[in-house]
Amino acid sequence: MFGYHGRYLRVDLTTGASCWMTLPEHVLRRFLGGVGLATYLMHRESPTGVDPLAGEAPLIFSLSPLVGTPLTTSAKFAVVAKSPLTERLNDALSSSHFAIAAKKAGCDALVILGKCARPSLLVIDDGRVAVETADDLWGLASDETSRRLAERLGPRFHTAVIGPAGERLVRYATISHDNRHAGRGGLGAVMGAKNLKAVAVAGSKRIPVADPAGVVAAAKDLSRRSFGPATAKYRELGTVANLLTFNRFAALPTRNFQQGTFDQAAALSGEELNAARRVTRNSCAACTIGCEHIYEAPGGQVRLEYESLFALGSLCGIGDADVVLEAARRCDQLGLDTISTGATIAFAMECAEKGLIAEPELRFGRGDVLLSLLDQIARRQGLGDLLAEGTRRAAQVIGGEAPDFAPHVKGLELPGYEPRALQTMALGFAVGSRGADHNRSGAYEVDFSAQADRFHGSPEAAGLAVDTEDRAALIDSLILCKFLRGVFQDLYAESADLLARVTGWDVTADELRAVAQRIVTAKKLYNIREGWTSAEDTLPRRFLSERLPDGVSRGAVLPRAQLQRMIDSYYAARGWQKDGLVSQTTVDNLALTDLVQR
Repeated sequence: MFGYHGRYLRVDLTTGASCWMTLPEHVLRRFLGGVGLATYLMHRESPTGVDPLAGEAPLIFSLSPLVGTPLTTSAKFAVVAKSPLTERLNDALSSSHFAIAAKKAGCDALVILGKCARPSLLVIDDGRVAVETADDLWGLASDETSRRLAERLGPRFHTAVIGPAGERLVRYATISHDNRHAGRGGLGAVMGAKNLKAVAVAGSKRIPVADPAGVVAAAKDLSRRSFGPATAKYRELGTVANLLTFNRFAALPTRNFQQGTFDQAAALSGEELNAARRVTRNSCAACTIGCEHIYEAPGGQVRLEYESLFALGSLCGIGDADVVLEAARRCDQLGLDTISTGATIAFAMECAEKGLIAEPELRFGRGDVLLSLLDQIARRQGLGDLLAEGTRRAAQVIGGEAPDFAPHVKGLELPGYEPRALQTMALGFAVGSRGADHNRSGAYEVDFSAQADRFHGSPEAAGLAVDTEDRAALIDSLILCKFLRGVFQDLYAESADLLARVTGWDVTADELRAVAQRIVTAKKLYNIREGWTSAEDTLPRRFLSERLPDGVSRGAVLPRAQLQRMIDSYYAARGWQKDGLVSQTTVDNLALTDLVQR
């Protein structure tokens, strides 16, 4: 078999036992790797109705056939589990040398079950498995944990670790590695619930490819295109360039989505940050784009993206760049998802201003309060214990009108796209399998195109939203970076060519279209199994009843009936039933029968 080991490693932390499980070629061809393969494994390994923080709940690290090849941006891996924040399928992607080392360790995926009796480290070296004590690491920040493990294990090993937030089961805790993060949905809490502080991998196994010369030629071509105009934005300013653009379109979430513009946006702009605070620009492992922009924060250096900038800045009404940079740095150290952290604090600020909670110091614009809350959340102290639950659960506790403006879908906090000003994206949020999500649906691209009216979401745009989801599912399973998406003239045909050179399969563009559709529906089937109903596919009441008050989006609102028409069209475009369930015919057509019959 080319490109794959054809097996995954299954580790039970409770007993210390491990075993290799076969991955047949027909399974790999149906699901590829990354998110697709991990979704298949979740159907097999996750007990129906399992508590995400129970020992029986699997935590899956999934690789792809492209990992270890010279193809740019291919050093990526997926982490998948049932989310403690949403209680639905959750997948996160990240780039680092951890992916390359895990592939060399001999597996296509790692499935971790059970719970250690005490804080522990899982070590995998060329397929050999050991569980070591990690009492000395418990309580340490993510970066310090990584540093100590590098000293302890040596340069062969690469690690994925949790910070204090994961240890204390904050429902949006992250998993960190090489200063990058598998960030959304609380995967760090799943790892912390297993008393697992870190996973360390190393190996020497190399997987042959079917056409070595062809892969090298394709890698050179893809690298050349990665230097072109399609990726220029990421090299020059990075995603922080989005802030001023979104502010101009009155689509920048501000003060817990009460406004679409921020009067201090200029102070947080990518242009201002790059001129005054940027230290350097880096690349991820095996990447030629170089999108990683490093800035100087008061407490040290930090990598900053738009999502952190909006969530800890405009969403909380904070325009002090030093505060935002420092908050992002501390979130990284503590192991907190910056989007959910900022959204939860912004929600609490509005609750305090409305008198729903007695916190007189908690107000929009209070950077000092924001910074103090980060440690409280990560360590579940004071108000931080409630906020560590996320906005959905916090709103249920607070009561009153709080659920109307808690900014989440299915429990996952909204990213930095104002739904009333980007209404195809609003549809993507509502129907997303992991909740409000800008990475699994690129529907905002439809809103910014001539194909849709961003202020008037239409049923006709649903098919376009489906296409962005399918493209994302393919990219996330191959796995390649989405920043490359603009260099492809025909994603499916060119991906088929890359995959054929690696695996030797006679794969076609149409086959990969079917693979993408299969993966999206497999996620849906998992959520249905875990109790999903169509009532979850919606947005908070604020977006359906309150009009935006400012900027060029002034007056924009997305009425509930209009959103429902879009959702109905989305289900139809997917081949699903009117109630959002998946018919047996669709299951059969997408070759998913074995998952449903388990």
